[in-house]
Amino acid sequence: MPKLNPQSRKAHSLGSGVIISSDGYIVTNNHVVEGADKVMVTLYGSKKEYKAKIIGQDPKTDIAVIKIMVKDLPVARFGDSSKLLAGDVVFAIGNPFGIGESVTSGIISALNKSSIGLNQYENFIQTDASVNPGNSGGALVDSRGALIGINSAIISRSGGNNGIGFAIPSNMVKKIATALVDNGKIKRGFLGVSISDLKQNMKGLFKNNTGAFILKVEKNSAASKAGLKRGDLIIAINGKKIHDANELKNIVGGILPNKNINIKFERNQEIKTTKAILSDMKNEKGFGENTNEPYIKGLLITQLDNQTRAKYSIPVNIHGVLVSGVKEDSEAQKYGFKTGDIIVQVQNTSVKSIKDLNMAFQKRKNRAKIVYINRGGYITYLVIN
Repeated sequence: MPKLNPQSRKAHSLGSGVIISSDGYIVTNNHVVEGADKVMVTLYGSKKEYKAKIIGQDPKTDIAVIKIMVKDLPVARFGDSSKLLAGDVVFAIGNPFGIGESVTSGIISALNKSSIGLNQYENFIQTDASVNPGNSGGALVDSRGALIGINSAIISRSGGNNGIGFAIPSNMVKKIATALVDNGKIKRGFLGVSISDLKQNMKGLFKNNTGAFILKVEKNSAASKAGLKRGDLIIAINGKKIHDANELKNIVGGILPNKNINIKFERNQEIKTTKAILSDMKNEKGFGENTNEPYIKGLLITQLDNQTRAKYSIPVNIHGVLVSGVKEDSEAQKYGFKTGDIIVQVQNTSVKSIKDLNMAFQKRKNRAKIVYINRGGYITYLVIN
């Protein structure tokens, strides 16, 4: 398994990856390579470094594909993650803390974990195999050595392993990686509904006990044109039963735009069917997207909570707000912000929340400000006019 070393001009970080083709394609986590100026790869048993090209990134699932110019490489064999069971023995392979290749063992603690708050599309394998910073992007394999997941995040108070690790299932990895290799990007269908799970006190109102409850239908969306309304309960897509809101989101997001889908839903305790032609998600405003741009155009920020800390392996003693995105050719990019930066202070004001950041920028609005950031464990600063 390869070891990745994404580098920027002033900082570097470590991660892991899995070789998926003999001619040098490697799958890893998007957050391992996100914002990197240069990505270097070393292979197991060798100290030689290879410069890697980023082929495609999908932040919504935290998957990325890179490529090195090497041939005849050993390739991981994909397993079928849909056949996994809680209690199955698994092994996590990676480069924890940059100390070198290592293997840890454990079991699958749970399957189909969602609403963790790490990615927009979640269907995690939970494992107690020891996973630490540096393991991100590495392989989770079964007892036969088949790849059944890509280690993605841990839940930890200290930044170390607490026995709760999450891996992206191999079936999702294979689908996303194939699309990134073929097209360099992911196209997703968009239905145009805001949804939630069916709460316990609502289940008596419906014949079905599972499904995705519609809270809002976007105007002129695919859902609106199909006749769906607030209060409908979507119970199946293309014949596949929908158990909750996350499953609907994953299924629709896995279908290409302009595809016709069959929707089965319940309204007023009557079962109905309709058809919808999905639109393209990139042309729509998705629910839950971070669009906060505090006084600097193109700067997207996220509160530094437990889920964010787990995703980026940020210890609890580091406080601030996370730069979750920097739009291309924006004011934020020109100032020098990078995805993954942690804003810790503006002038003399310490920043521990988005509210703190907004208040700091409001002070003397027309004056230049020094913004202190933690970048890869090092403190640097930017001057904002």
